[in-house]
This record gives sequence, C-alpha cells and structure tokens, in this order.
Amino acid sequence: MSESRAFCPRCGEAVPERSASDANGEEDATDPLRPSADVELCDSCYFDDFDFVDAPERIDVRVCATCGAVYRGNRWIDVGAQDYTDVAIEEVSEALAVHVDVEDVAWQVEPEQIDPNTIRMHCYFTGVVRGTPVDEEVTVPVRIARQTCTRCGRIAGDYYASIVQIRAEDRTPTSEELERAEEIANTIVADMEATGDRNAFVTETSETDDGLNIKVSTNKIGKKISNKMIEEFGGTVNDAETLVTEDSDGNEVYRVTFAVRLPPYTPGEIIDLEDDDDGPVIVRSARGNLKGVRATTGERYEAGYEEGNSPDARRLGHLADGVETTVVTVEDDNAVQVLDPETYRAKTVARPSYFDPDAETVPVLKSRAGLHVLPDDGRKDDE
Repeated sequence: MSESRAFCPRCGEAVPERSASDANGEEDATDPLRPSADVELCDSCYFDDFDFVDAPERIDVRVCATCGAVYRGNRWIDVGAQDYTDVAIEEVSEALAVHVDVEDVAWQVEPEQIDPNTIRMHCYFTGVVRGTPVDEEVTVPVRIARQTCTRCGRIAGDYYASIVQIRAEDRTPTSEELERAEEIANTIVADMEATGDRNAFVTETSETDDGLNIKVSTNKIGKKISNKMIEEFGGTVNDAETLVTEDSDGNEVYRVTFAVRLPPYTPGEIIDLEDDDDGPVIVRSARGNLKGVRATTGERYEAGYEEGNSPDARRLGHLADGVETTVVTVEDDNAVQVLDPETYRAKTVARPSYFDPDAETVPVLKSRAGLHVLPDDGRKDDE
C-alpha cells in the first residue's frame, strides 16, 4: 500500500492511502468529512481512541410481575419471554452499539444470575477493523424491577368501560344462550389480544336471577358481544351511556350499558298462536321474524312483519318433551293412528309431512292443544 502525502495530526507519522467503494463498486477517495473516515489518524493513534462496543453501565428493566410485559418507551409491551433472563438478553441486545467501522461482527452473551432481581450479562465481541482482528468483552448488569402494568392494574381494580346485560323477553335466557355469551366474550378478547391490543379483557361475568352480566374493558368489546348474540339468537340491543368521570385532559368518560333482549321463543319450542286455527308451530329460528313448521302439516311458518319474533302465543312444550309412542297405522296422506302415551288407546292425529310412514314409533307431544307428532331428532323436517 503506497503512502500518501497525508500525515497523522497526532503523531506526525505518514498515513497509508486508503479508498472506499461507492454504491456502484467504483473506488472514490475517502472523504475526511465522513463520520467513519479514518484517514486522518495512523493505525496506532486510531486504535488508541477506538471503542469497539458502546455499552451502558447498567440497564434497568420494568417488568409486570403478573403478566410479564416489559415497559419500553412510554408503554407496556408483551414480549412473550419465558423468564426474566430472556428479557435481560433482549434488553441488552437493544442497548449495545458496535462501532460503525467494524466488519464481520460476531458476538455472544452469557447471563449470570446474581440474585432474583439482578442478572449480569457477559458479552463477547469479535470483528475486523482496518484489516486487524479485534475483540472485546463487556459486562452489563441488568436490574429487574417488578411492577404492575396498566392492564393488570385495571383488572385487579375491577375496571370496566361497558357492561353487557343478557336478558330475554318473557322468560329467562337458556343455559345454552348464557354459555354462548361467555364464549363470545372470551373469543373476542382473545382475538383482540392476538393483534396486540392490551386493553382488551373481561373484567367479570356474573349470573343474575334474570340473565347474565358481562363487564368488559372497552365499549368496542361490549358492542361486538351484543351484535354477535343478536346475530345468532335474534332479538334487540339498546345502549345507554352514563358519565362516570373525566380523564387527565378533561374529556368526559362514559360507561356504556348494552341491554341485549333475546326473543321470547327459542328453537325447539312448540307454541300455539292466538287467533290461528292452523295448528301449533315448532319454532326453528327467532332471528328476524319468527320461523318454524306446523306440527299438523309440516308446512313452513313465518310471522308477519308486525309480529316480528314475538307473535302472541302460548307455550305448549318443547321438542325435548316428546314421548316415544307406537304407530298403529297410517290412515291416509293426512292422518295417522298412534297410541296415546297416557291412555294407551289408539288415536287418530294429523300426519305432518316430516312423518316417516315406515316408522314403527314416533315422538309425540300431548298438550292442551291435543296430541301431535313431532319430528325425529335425527331427521330434518321440511324447513
């Protein structure tokens, strides 16, 4: 390597001529104004001032003792670490800086647990600078400060922004409806957590004499739960705001109550419509207008727009109340003779389209409206 006319400003020795490649691979004279330019000093003086690694004297890490989240910048972040050693390694990796002139950098770290709150990180570095191999070892103590993150603090303090009330018209919600409401709430929260939303959680779920109350952390979750319940079971939802406080900026903070009102009739119920002589209806759906099939003919039924999902009717029973009885004979397309499950006498009843003429037994329901053949659980009706 030829010598240039440049001399080291510190010791006066001649500085070897160096060049750097530009982005296209062509060589340019090194620009002494570049921060990484090193042509002004000879190798000896350069390495006297050379710092391979810039490392802090100590790193303090705030970790939530409940969920393991780490405080970075101005917010809590879920890091998914298995233990505090993983957290310490990641924090040290972020804090260490290697000199820009070092090439072929390799490093490893060996953690040393000093006490439950202190981990000493031994970091070993190797690289090449000006064609010279270099290495360095630095030790960085990491102090773990166990605290409570905002989310866990809110959960511990029973914080909630909205409450979803699951109720039903003229009845108590079924166990299936209540279980589904809890499942929907937990699924929505899990989906939001998966996208990084740390403000999503269910504060409390409590059963009451007339339904279920679900307290959740945000109004968005409450609205999603309510809409999903209506989508699956039908009914209506109303919301009401209550002013509870003001935030640090003076903005009003409201708590929203979502009142979910499920339809009066559930799938599987058998009802007798008022001012209707066409026979009982087996309810199949209460979403939108009530829909079902006639127990006398098997024909489809749908309530009118004004009646919606709650036409005037009296409850006769449920498909689960059906009793298996013997088919005596099939009289014609409209009638079948079965044994009365109470008197054990042969009785002629209406033959609905879902009746299987080859069946030896069928489920029936005896009510104030008479004796009616029900559809088998394992066979679809004409709906």
